[in-house]
Amino acid sequence: MSVPLWAWFVVLGVIVAMLVVDLVAHRKAHVIGVREAAAWSIVWVLSGITFGIVVWNSWGAEFGQQYFAGYVIEKSLAVDNVFVWAIIFAAFAVPREFQHRVLFLGVLGALVFRGIFIAAGAALIENFSWILYVFAAFLILTGIQMIRTRNEHVHPEKSRTLKLFRRFVPMTDAYHGQRFLIRKAGVLVATPLLAVLVLVEVTDIIFAVDSIPAIFAVTSEPFLVFTANAFAILGLRAMYFLLADLIHRFRYLKIGLAFVLVWVGVKMALLDVVKIPTLVSLAVVALIIAVAITASLIATRGQGRREIEVESAGAFRLATEEEMAELEPVFRSRRAMAGSRR
Repeated sequence: MSVPLWAWFVVLGVIVAMLVVDLVAHRKAHVIGVREAAAWSIVWVLSGITFGIVVWNSWGAEFGQQYFAGYVIEKSLAVDNVFVWAIIFAAFAVPREFQHRVLFLGVLGALVFRGIFIAAGAALIENFSWILYVFAAFLILTGIQMIRTRNEHVHPEKSRTLKLFRRFVPMTDAYHGQRFLIRKAGVLVATPLLAVLVLVEVTDIIFAVDSIPAIFAVTSEPFLVFTANAFAILGLRAMYFLLADLIHRFRYLKIGLAFVLVWVGVKMALLDVVKIPTLVSLAVVALIIAVAITASLIATRGQGRREIEVESAGAFRLATEEEMAELEPVFRSRRAMAGSRR
């Protein structure tokens, strides 16, 4: 697959433009409802499908199928991210109107880190073809482990990342709007929102360790690996607000995701023995996810939306009007300085 340099710049430009549109649309903190989340989810999915059609028409059916297979795999595995985010937000009692900004920056960081991982993975495969068997074994073992631990949940309050963060970064217990850092008694301290952002970023890095090898099972083209990841990730914020209150209904989804990892691991392991067509891989992944979701919804029919209940990571609160007023002169002077520079 020959991809000119300008195509990379165009894709990156489109991604940046989409991020800017999303940022402008949500520049004011507000609670994102189900209807708004559903509308944005449709926009992001259509964007991913449209790009896949462009790949299909520009580089042929085989590469188009590889993109869609990678997109479906990444989109499916990303659902696990959504559920972990919901647990983190619940543990830190993050007000709903502040969650979008954390996820926006989290997704931005995810794009950067995944780009690095994809470049590293592509370099390893090009120079050490046997690394594919390592990826295959890792995916199979990870899938099996997911099945064994399917009933276990993430506990943010016990996270080593959080312990390290609290050890080295002074943190207040109050949310000061959407600010990540404030100056208190002359000392720069973090708000709980920064701790949440760090946990979200670390979580995505951990998930990327699974998802990046998985997509290399269906395509070895860095351009397709990156774009499938990017378009799948871009819709995660809307997906979160759409599904966060429905975690309890996806009872068997983790098992389905585990089978997806095992399937792509087996496909990768058999690469030199039998070449499984990309369309077959896509169909198998879609079937596994469809069965897992259908079985989950049937088993939990009649259950409505409800907030997730987890152990608290601390006693967090909204800053009082007096505390916010103390900080206002600082922010006013910063705005004045920024205005004078212009």
